[in-house]
Amino acid sequence: MRYRKLGRTGLLVSELCLGTNTFGGAQDKFWARLGALEQDTATAVVATAVEGGVNFIDTADMYAQGESETRLGQAIKELKLNRDDLVICTKVGAAMGPGPNQRGGSRVHVTQGCEASLRRLGMDHIDVYMMHQFDPLTPLEETMRALNDLVRSGKVRYLACSNYHAWEVVKANAIADREGLARFEVVENQWSLAVRDVERDVAPMALSEGVGIMAWGALLGGILSGKYQRDGSTSDRRGRANGKIAPQLDAEKVWDTVDVLREIAQAHDVGAGDVALAFLLHNPATTAILFGATSPEQVTSNLRASGLTLSAEELQRLDEVSAPKPDFGLNFVNQRKARTDHLG
Repeated sequence: MRYRKLGRTGLLVSELCLGTNTFGGAQDKFWARLGALEQDTATAVVATAVEGGVNFIDTADMYAQGESETRLGQAIKELKLNRDDLVICTKVGAAMGPGPNQRGGSRVHVTQGCEASLRRLGMDHIDVYMMHQFDPLTPLEETMRALNDLVRSGKVRYLACSNYHAWEVVKANAIADREGLARFEVVENQWSLAVRDVERDVAPMALSEGVGIMAWGALLGGILSGKYQRDGSTSDRRGRANGKIAPQLDAEKVWDTVDVLREIAQAHDVGAGDVALAFLLHNPATTAILFGATSPEQVTSNLRASGLTLSAEELQRLDEVSAPKPDFGLNFVNQRKARTDHLG
């Protein structure tokens, strides 16, 4: 397992991060589709990940309405893991109830959310506390001050955000810099060979501002793992997406990408999903890639991506087959590349 810095901090995290939205939720139709792991299996998944060198584990208060946090905390307790060896990330901001103040980035909800997460996890601090989504109603000043108070109190070590646009991250960190507050060190957004929107603005921002990126959805619900065929058939009955590609995406392009993934995977004697993860790990903006699992065997399979090196030719093939459509307006007037043409 290889490790990377969390943003501009000195904290080292494994480049593969165990996602736990498969933990718990058997009584809820949505969460049951994701995995609904009972405690024994959740504990085994955590054990396998840690044995494989993973020190970074991601959860959220809204995953199975808190059950994911509870199962993660119990797994760490049952395994008698050293808490100081782990980097635990959880989130706040998504709906935790029907009330108007049971979501968002207000001081009230952020503070209450942190306390509730600590209770469920059975911990005295959270290593990376993440805003789950941007709140258009709450001033960023209020959110950043509330988060900073949690850092000063010792209940939180570092801050992060998820599903933010580039300008939202920059504005939040500008406020933090102006007022001497803790900043967002990493942003967790959807990113895969099928969904490369991050590369337009968020990735360049991250490289410029020293913000890391955690990628979620890196296998597009299992489609980029190669377990589905173009007709949607699969031998894996647990497939979450049933081989269906969202209508917003170019399905033929996605399947063409899967074909290339399979070819490269065969050459390396690994799975197509390992190659899909490795492609993102080759990007300098990447801090970590989240991977979910419903069994220890899936964990073992995903961990192979950390040691997989792709050639320049293989990276180029994947880049070309999955390249997003260019933004006509910007590319039509963009003279940036021409500015560097005379460099050696």
